[in-house]
Amino acid sequence: MSASWSTNLGDGIAVAAGPLLVASLTDDPFPVALAALLRWAPPLLFGLHAGVLSDRVDRRRIVLVAHTSRILVLAGLVAAVVTGVVTVAVALAGLALLATAEVFADNTTQTLAPMLVPREDLATANARLTTGYITMNQLVGPSVGATLFAAGRAWPLLAQAVLIVAGVLMLLPMRLPPLPRPGRDSAGIRRDMVEGFRWTVAHPAVRTLVLTILVVNLAFGAAWSVLVLYCAQQLGLGPAGYGVLTTVSAAGGLIGTAMYGRLTRHVSLGNIMRVGLLIEACTHLGLALTHSAVVAGVILFVFGVHVFIWGTTSVTVRQHAVPAHLQGRVNSVNTVAVFGSLVIGSVIGGALATRLGVAAPFWFAFAGTAVFVALLWRSLTQIAHTS
Repeated sequence: MSASWSTNLGDGIAVAAGPLLVASLTDDPFPVALAALLRWAPPLLFGLHAGVLSDRVDRRRIVLVAHTSRILVLAGLVAAVVTGVVTVAVALAGLALLATAEVFADNTTQTLAPMLVPREDLATANARLTTGYITMNQLVGPSVGATLFAAGRAWPLLAQAVLIVAGVLMLLPMRLPPLPRPGRDSAGIRRDMVEGFRWTVAHPAVRTLVLTILVVNLAFGAAWSVLVLYCAQQLGLGPAGYGVLTTVSAAGGLIGTAMYGRLTRHVSLGNIMRVGLLIEACTHLGLALTHSAVVAGVILFVFGVHVFIWGTTSVTVRQHAVPAHLQGRVNSVNTVAVFGSLVIGSVIGGALATRLGVAAPFWFAFAGTAVFVALLWRSLTQIAHTS
Protein backbone atom coordinates (compact mmCIF):
# COMPACT_ATOMS: atom_id res chain seq x y z
CA MET A 1 0.00 0.00 0.00
CA SER A 2 2.88 2.40 0.79
CA ALA A 3 4.35 1.79 -2.68
CA SER A 4 0.98 2.61 -4.25
CA TRP A 5 0.74 5.86 -2.30
CA SER A 6 4.26 6.90 -3.32
CA THR A 7 3.80 6.24 -7.03
CA ASN A 8 0.34 7.84 -6.93
CA LEU A 9 1.84 11.02 -5.54
CA GLY A 10 4.30 11.03 -8.43
CA ASP A 11 1.50 10.44 -10.93
CA GLY A 12 -0.54 13.21 -9.31
CA ILE A 13 2.34 15.62 -9.82
CA ALA A 14 2.34 14.61 -13.51
CA VAL A 15 -1.43 15.23 -13.81
CA ALA A 16 -0.73 18.97 -13.54
CA ALA A 17 2.85 19.12 -14.81
CA GLY A 18 2.29 17.24 -18.09
CA PRO A 19 -0.36 19.55 -19.60
CA LEU A 20 1.43 22.61 -18.17
CA LEU A 21 4.67 21.57 -19.86
CA VAL A 22 2.98 21.27 -23.26
CA ALA A 23 0.99 24.48 -22.72
CA SER A 24 4.24 26.31 -21.88
CA LEU A 25 5.61 25.34 -25.29
CA THR A 26 2.52 26.25 -27.37
CA ASP A 27 -0.80 28.08 -27.01
CA ASP A 28 -2.46 25.98 -29.73
CA PRO A 29 -5.39 24.02 -28.17
CA PHE A 30 -4.86 20.96 -30.34
CA PRO A 31 -1.36 19.98 -29.09
CA VAL A 32 -2.59 20.49 -25.53
CA ALA A 33 -5.52 18.16 -26.22
CA LEU A 34 -3.06 15.81 -27.96
CA ALA A 35 -1.14 15.60 -24.68
CA ALA A 36 -4.27 14.13 -23.11
CA LEU A 37 -4.77 11.81 -26.08
CA LEU A 38 -1.21 10.46 -25.85
CA ARG A 39 -1.71 9.89 -22.15
CA TRP A 40 -4.93 7.95 -22.81
CA ALA A 41 -4.09 6.14 -26.07
CA PRO A 42 -1.57 3.59 -24.67
CA PRO A 43 -4.18 1.83 -22.47
CA LEU A 44 -6.33 1.45 -25.58
CA LEU A 45 -3.44 0.06 -27.64
CA PHE A 46 -1.78 -2.11 -25.01
CA GLY A 47 -4.46 -2.70 -22.38
CA LEU A 48 -5.45 -6.18 -23.57
CA HIS A 49 -1.81 -7.24 -23.88
CA ALA A 50 -1.14 -5.95 -20.36
CA GLY A 51 -4.06 -8.01 -19.09
CA VAL A 52 -2.84 -11.21 -20.72
CA LEU A 53 0.70 -10.57 -19.53
CA SER A 54 -0.41 -10.13 -15.92
CA ASP A 55 -2.20 -13.48 -16.06
CA ARG A 56 0.88 -15.21 -17.55
CA VAL A 57 3.97 -13.61 -15.96
CA ASP A 58 5.01 -12.89 -12.39
CA ARG A 59 2.97 -9.81 -11.48
CA ARG A 60 5.57 -8.36 -9.15
CA ARG A 61 8.17 -8.43 -11.90
CA ILE A 62 5.84 -6.65 -14.35
CA VAL A 63 5.26 -3.78 -11.93
CA LEU A 64 8.97 -3.41 -11.16
CA VAL A 65 10.02 -3.38 -14.84
CA ALA A 66 7.26 -0.91 -15.77
CA HIS A 67 8.22 1.51 -13.00
CA THR A 68 11.92 1.26 -13.86
CA SER A 69 11.10 2.16 -17.47
CA ARG A 70 9.19 5.23 -16.29
CA ILE A 71 12.17 6.36 -14.22
CA LEU A 72 14.43 6.22 -17.29
CA VAL A 73 11.96 8.23 -19.42
CA LEU A 74 11.61 10.87 -16.71
CA ALA A 75 15.40 11.16 -16.49
CA GLY A 76 15.49 11.84 -20.22
CA LEU A 77 12.78 14.50 -19.98
CA VAL A 78 14.57 16.22 -17.11
CA ALA A 79 17.76 16.33 -19.17
CA ALA A 80 15.88 17.78 -22.17
CA VAL A 81 14.26 20.51 -20.07
CA VAL A 82 17.46 21.44 -18.22
CA THR A 83 19.50 21.65 -21.43
CA GLY A 84 16.78 23.66 -23.19
CA VAL A 85 16.25 21.19 -26.06
CA VAL A 86 12.73 20.21 -25.08
CA THR A 87 10.11 20.77 -27.80
CA VAL A 88 6.42 20.02 -28.12
CA ALA A 89 7.30 16.79 -29.93
CA VAL A 90 9.79 15.73 -27.25
CA ALA A 91 7.32 16.49 -24.46
CA LEU A 92 4.51 14.59 -26.18
CA ALA A 93 6.76 11.61 -26.89
CA GLY A 94 7.84 11.49 -23.25
CA LEU A 95 4.25 11.63 -22.01
CA ALA A 96 3.32 8.82 -24.40
CA LEU A 97 6.16 6.58 -23.19
CA LEU A 98 5.29 7.25 -19.55
CA ALA A 99 1.66 6.39 -20.19
CA THR A 100 2.63 3.17 -22.00
CA ALA A 101 4.69 1.91 -19.07
CA GLU A 102 1.93 2.98 -16.69
CA VAL A 103 -0.56 0.73 -18.52
CA PHE A 104 1.37 -2.37 -17.48
CA ALA A 105 2.03 -1.10 -13.96
CA ASP A 106 -1.55 -0.05 -13.22
CA ASN A 107 -3.31 -3.01 -14.81
CA THR A 108 -1.13 -5.45 -12.89
CA THR A 109 -1.35 -3.51 -9.63
CA GLN A 110 -5.15 -3.86 -9.64
CA THR A 111 -4.77 -7.65 -9.64
CA LEU A 112 -2.60 -7.71 -6.51
CA ALA A 113 -5.23 -6.96 -3.85
CA PRO A 114 -7.25 -10.18 -4.46
CA MET A 115 -3.99 -12.15 -4.10
CA LEU A 116 -2.92 -10.49 -0.86
CA VAL A 117 -6.19 -9.67 0.93
CA PRO A 118 -8.94 -12.05 2.13
CA ARG A 119 -12.10 -11.89 0.02
CA GLU A 120 -14.22 -10.44 2.81
CA ASP A 121 -11.75 -7.58 3.25
CA LEU A 122 -11.53 -6.55 -0.41
CA ALA A 123 -13.96 -3.63 -0.11
CA THR A 124 -11.99 -2.22 2.82
CA ALA A 125 -8.66 -2.71 1.04
CA ASN A 126 -9.96 -1.05 -2.12
CA ALA A 127 -11.35 1.86 -0.11
CA ARG A 128 -7.92 2.37 1.48
CA LEU A 129 -6.16 2.15 -1.86
CA THR A 130 -8.70 4.58 -3.33
CA THR A 131 -8.09 6.91 -0.41
CA GLY A 132 -4.39 6.83 -1.22
CA TYR A 133 -5.14 7.46 -4.89
CA ILE A 134 -7.38 10.41 -4.05
CA THR A 135 -5.08 11.89 -1.44
CA MET A 136 -1.84 11.52 -3.36
CA ASN A 137 -2.81 11.39 -7.05
CA GLN A 138 -5.70 13.82 -7.07
CA LEU A 139 -5.58 15.97 -3.93
CA VAL A 140 -1.93 16.61 -3.08
CA GLY A 141 -0.16 15.70 -6.33
CA PRO A 142 -1.64 18.21 -8.82
CA SER A 143 -1.19 21.13 -6.45
CA VAL A 144 2.41 20.11 -5.75
CA GLY A 145 3.01 19.57 -9.46
CA ALA A 146 1.68 23.01 -10.40
CA THR A 147 3.69 24.67 -7.63
CA LEU A 148 6.89 22.87 -8.63
CA PHE A 149 6.26 23.76 -12.29
CA ALA A 150 5.96 27.43 -11.36
CA ALA A 151 9.40 27.14 -9.72
CA GLY A 152 10.91 25.44 -12.77
CA ARG A 153 9.76 23.08 -15.50
CA ALA A 154 12.18 20.29 -14.52
CA TRP A 155 11.26 20.11 -10.83
CA PRO A 156 7.95 18.18 -11.12
CA LEU A 157 9.56 15.64 -13.48
CA LEU A 158 12.43 15.10 -11.06
CA ALA A 159 10.04 14.78 -8.11
CA GLN A 160 7.96 12.16 -9.93
CA ALA A 161 11.09 10.12 -10.70
CA VAL A 162 12.19 10.17 -7.05
CA LEU A 163 8.76 9.05 -5.86
CA ILE A 164 8.63 6.15 -8.33
CA VAL A 165 12.10 5.07 -7.18
CA ALA A 166 10.76 5.02 -3.61
CA GLY A 167 7.81 2.90 -4.73
CA VAL A 168 10.10 0.40 -6.44
CA LEU A 169 12.22 0.04 -3.31
CA MET A 170 9.09 -0.68 -1.25
CA LEU A 171 7.90 -3.32 -3.72
CA LEU A 172 11.15 -5.31 -3.73
CA PRO A 173 10.39 -7.38 -0.57
CA MET A 174 6.85 -8.29 -1.71
CA ARG A 175 6.15 -11.97 -2.45
CA LEU A 176 2.98 -13.25 -4.17
CA PRO A 177 1.25 -16.65 -4.01
CA PRO A 178 1.59 -18.67 -7.22
CA LEU A 179 -1.16 -18.72 -9.85
CA PRO A 180 -1.79 -21.32 -12.56
CA ARG A 181 -0.27 -20.11 -15.82
CA PRO A 182 -1.65 -20.82 -19.31
CA GLY A 183 0.58 -21.77 -22.23
CA ARG A 184 2.74 -19.11 -23.83
CA ASP A 185 2.10 -19.62 -27.57
CA SER A 186 0.87 -16.64 -29.63
CA ALA A 187 -2.39 -18.40 -30.49
CA GLY A 188 -2.93 -18.82 -26.76
CA ILE A 189 -2.44 -15.08 -26.25
CA ARG A 190 -5.22 -14.28 -28.71
CA ARG A 191 -7.39 -16.95 -27.13
CA ASP A 192 -6.79 -15.44 -23.70
CA MET A 193 -7.83 -11.99 -24.92
CA VAL A 194 -11.03 -13.39 -26.43
CA GLU A 195 -11.78 -15.30 -23.23
CA GLY A 196 -11.54 -12.14 -21.13
CA PHE A 197 -13.75 -10.21 -23.54
CA ARG A 198 -16.39 -12.94 -23.73
CA TRP A 199 -16.51 -13.31 -19.95
CA THR A 200 -17.05 -9.54 -19.59
CA VAL A 201 -19.84 -9.48 -22.16
CA ALA A 202 -21.58 -12.47 -20.58
CA HIS A 203 -21.61 -11.02 -17.06
CA PRO A 204 -24.55 -8.58 -16.63
CA ALA A 205 -23.13 -6.40 -13.85
CA VAL A 206 -19.62 -6.10 -15.28
CA ARG A 207 -20.97 -5.60 -18.81
CA THR A 208 -23.19 -2.71 -17.66
CA LEU A 209 -20.28 -1.16 -15.79
CA VAL A 210 -18.09 -1.25 -18.89
CA LEU A 211 -20.83 0.19 -21.12
CA THR A 212 -21.50 3.02 -18.72
CA ILE A 213 -17.84 3.95 -18.29
CA LEU A 214 -17.40 3.84 -22.08
CA VAL A 215 -20.06 6.50 -22.62
CA VAL A 216 -19.33 8.82 -19.71
CA ASN A 217 -15.59 8.83 -20.40
CA LEU A 218 -16.21 9.84 -24.01
CA ALA A 219 -17.91 12.97 -22.65
CA PHE A 220 -15.35 13.41 -19.87
CA GLY A 221 -12.42 13.07 -22.28
CA ALA A 222 -13.77 15.79 -24.57
CA ALA A 223 -14.13 18.27 -21.72
CA TRP A 224 -11.06 17.45 -19.62
CA SER A 225 -8.65 17.31 -22.57
CA VAL A 226 -8.73 21.14 -22.69
CA LEU A 227 -9.18 21.75 -18.95
CA VAL A 228 -5.86 23.58 -18.60
CA LEU A 229 -6.90 26.02 -21.36
CA TYR A 230 -10.43 26.29 -19.95
CA CYS A 231 -8.98 27.33 -16.59
CA ALA A 232 -6.75 29.95 -18.21
CA GLN A 233 -9.13 31.38 -20.80
CA GLN A 234 -12.59 31.06 -19.23
CA LEU A 235 -11.74 31.19 -15.51
CA GLY A 236 -8.63 33.41 -15.70
CA LEU A 237 -6.44 31.06 -13.62
CA GLY A 238 -2.65 30.65 -13.82
CA PRO A 239 -0.71 27.40 -13.33
CA ALA A 240 -1.07 27.41 -9.54
CA GLY A 241 -4.80 28.11 -9.81
CA TYR A 242 -5.19 25.25 -12.25
CA GLY A 243 -3.46 22.93 -9.80
CA VAL A 244 -5.67 24.06 -6.93
CA LEU A 245 -8.85 23.64 -8.98
CA THR A 246 -7.94 20.09 -9.96
CA THR A 247 -7.39 19.20 -6.31
CA VAL A 248 -10.86 20.47 -5.35
CA SER A 249 -12.42 17.54 -7.20
CA ALA A 250 -10.10 15.18 -5.35
CA ALA A 251 -11.18 16.71 -2.03
CA GLY A 252 -14.74 15.78 -2.93
CA GLY A 253 -13.53 12.30 -3.79
CA LEU A 254 -12.00 11.94 -0.34
CA ILE A 255 -15.39 12.72 1.19
CA GLY A 256 -17.04 10.30 -1.22
CA THR A 257 -14.70 7.48 -0.26
CA ALA A 258 -15.36 8.11 3.44
CA MET A 259 -19.12 7.86 2.73
CA TYR A 260 -18.81 4.75 0.59
CA GLY A 261 -19.51 1.98 3.09
CA ARG A 262 -22.47 3.70 4.72
CA LEU A 263 -23.92 4.77 1.39
CA THR A 264 -23.86 1.33 -0.23
CA ARG A 265 -25.58 -0.18 2.81
CA HIS A 266 -28.58 2.07 2.27
CA VAL A 267 -28.67 2.85 -1.45
CA SER A 268 -28.74 0.37 -4.34
CA LEU A 269 -25.90 0.49 -6.84
CA GLY A 270 -28.41 1.13 -9.61
CA ASN A 271 -29.59 4.30 -7.88
CA ILE A 272 -26.00 5.33 -7.18
CA MET A 273 -25.34 5.02 -10.90
CA ARG A 274 -28.45 7.04 -11.81
CA VAL A 275 -27.70 9.89 -9.42
CA GLY A 276 -24.06 9.86 -10.45
CA LEU A 277 -24.88 10.28 -14.12
CA LEU A 278 -27.20 13.17 -13.33
CA ILE A 279 -24.29 14.76 -11.45
CA GLU A 280 -22.03 14.15 -14.47
CA ALA A 281 -24.45 15.91 -16.82
CA CYS A 282 -24.95 18.86 -14.45
CA THR A 283 -21.18 19.15 -13.98
CA HIS A 284 -20.53 19.63 -17.69
CA LEU A 285 -23.45 22.07 -18.01
CA GLY A 286 -22.32 24.12 -15.03
CA LEU A 287 -18.73 24.36 -16.23
CA ALA A 288 -19.87 25.37 -19.71
CA LEU A 289 -21.90 28.24 -18.25
CA THR A 290 -19.71 29.62 -15.47
CA HIS A 291 -16.84 32.08 -15.64
CA SER A 292 -16.27 32.00 -11.88
CA ALA A 293 -13.43 29.93 -10.43
CA VAL A 294 -15.35 29.66 -7.13
CA VAL A 295 -18.46 28.26 -8.81
CA ALA A 296 -16.33 25.89 -10.87
CA GLY A 297 -14.64 24.73 -7.68
CA VAL A 298 -17.98 23.93 -6.02
CA ILE A 299 -19.13 22.03 -9.11
CA LEU A 300 -15.91 20.01 -9.24
CA PHE A 301 -16.11 19.21 -5.53
CA VAL A 302 -19.55 17.60 -5.96
CA PHE A 303 -18.34 15.87 -9.10
CA GLY A 304 -15.44 14.40 -7.14
CA VAL A 305 -17.77 12.92 -4.52
CA HIS A 306 -19.61 11.04 -7.26
CA VAL A 307 -16.55 9.94 -9.25
CA PHE A 308 -14.77 8.21 -6.41
CA ILE A 309 -17.87 6.57 -4.95
CA TRP A 310 -18.44 5.02 -8.34
CA GLY A 311 -14.77 4.20 -8.88
CA THR A 312 -14.58 2.21 -5.63
CA THR A 313 -17.83 0.43 -6.49
CA SER A 314 -16.65 -0.50 -9.97
CA VAL A 315 -13.36 -2.04 -8.79
CA THR A 316 -15.01 -3.98 -5.94
CA VAL A 317 -17.76 -5.42 -8.16
CA ARG A 318 -15.18 -6.63 -10.68
CA GLN A 319 -12.94 -8.17 -8.05
CA HIS A 320 -15.85 -9.98 -6.41
CA ALA A 321 -17.16 -11.29 -9.72
CA VAL A 322 -14.00 -12.22 -11.61
CA PRO A 323 -12.00 -15.43 -10.92
CA ALA A 324 -8.38 -14.82 -9.91
CA HIS A 325 -6.93 -16.23 -13.13
CA LEU A 326 -9.08 -13.82 -15.22
CA GLN A 327 -8.55 -10.67 -13.16
CA GLY A 328 -5.92 -9.20 -15.47
CA ARG A 329 -7.82 -9.82 -18.69
CA VAL A 330 -11.24 -8.62 -17.51
CA ASN A 331 -9.64 -5.55 -15.96
CA SER A 332 -7.88 -4.88 -19.27
CA VAL A 333 -11.20 -5.01 -21.15
CA ASN A 334 -12.52 -2.34 -18.80
CA THR A 335 -9.30 -0.36 -19.27
CA VAL A 336 -9.62 -0.45 -23.06
CA ALA A 337 -13.21 0.81 -22.77
CA VAL A 338 -12.16 3.60 -20.42
CA PHE A 339 -9.23 4.86 -22.42
CA GLY A 340 -10.66 4.17 -25.84
CA SER A 341 -13.49 6.55 -25.04
CA LEU A 342 -11.05 9.07 -23.54
CA VAL A 343 -8.94 9.03 -26.71
CA ILE A 344 -11.94 9.62 -28.95
CA GLY A 345 -13.25 12.25 -26.57
CA SER A 346 -9.94 14.12 -26.47
CA VAL A 347 -9.83 14.32 -30.28
CA ILE A 348 -13.38 15.68 -30.29
CA GLY A 349 -12.57 18.09 -27.49
CA GLY A 350 -9.47 19.45 -29.20
CA ALA A 351 -11.33 19.98 -32.48
CA LEU A 352 -14.30 21.65 -30.80
CA ALA A 353 -12.11 23.96 -28.71
CA THR A 354 -10.07 24.97 -31.77
CA ARG A 355 -13.15 25.84 -33.81
CA LEU A 356 -15.70 27.00 -31.22
CA GLY A 357 -13.79 27.91 -28.05
CA VAL A 358 -12.87 26.18 -24.79
CA ALA A 359 -16.48 25.96 -23.55
CA ALA A 360 -17.64 23.92 -26.57
CA PRO A 361 -16.29 20.53 -25.31
CA PHE A 362 -18.26 20.98 -22.08
CA TRP A 363 -21.49 21.58 -24.01
CA PHE A 364 -20.77 18.43 -26.02
CA ALA A 365 -20.16 16.47 -22.82
CA PHE A 366 -23.40 17.71 -21.29
CA ALA A 367 -25.46 16.74 -24.34
CA GLY A 368 -23.89 13.29 -24.63
CA THR A 369 -24.31 12.43 -20.96
CA ALA A 370 -27.90 13.69 -20.89
CA VAL A 371 -28.85 11.52 -23.87
CA PHE A 372 -27.20 8.48 -22.28
CA VAL A 373 -29.07 8.98 -19.01
CA ALA A 374 -32.37 9.18 -20.89
CA LEU A 375 -31.74 6.07 -23.00
CA LEU A 376 -30.33 3.77 -20.32
CA TRP A 377 -32.15 4.97 -17.21
CA ARG A 378 -33.96 1.66 -16.64
CA SER A 379 -31.11 -0.68 -17.50
CA LEU A 380 -28.78 0.96 -14.98
CA THR A 381 -30.51 -0.99 -12.20
CA GLN A 382 -28.83 -4.16 -13.56
CA ILE A 383 -25.70 -3.20 -11.65
CA ALA A 384 -25.57 -5.07 -8.33
CA HIS A 385 -23.04 -6.68 -6.03
CA THR A 386 -22.40 -10.17 -7.29
CA SER A 387 -19.96 -13.01 -6.83
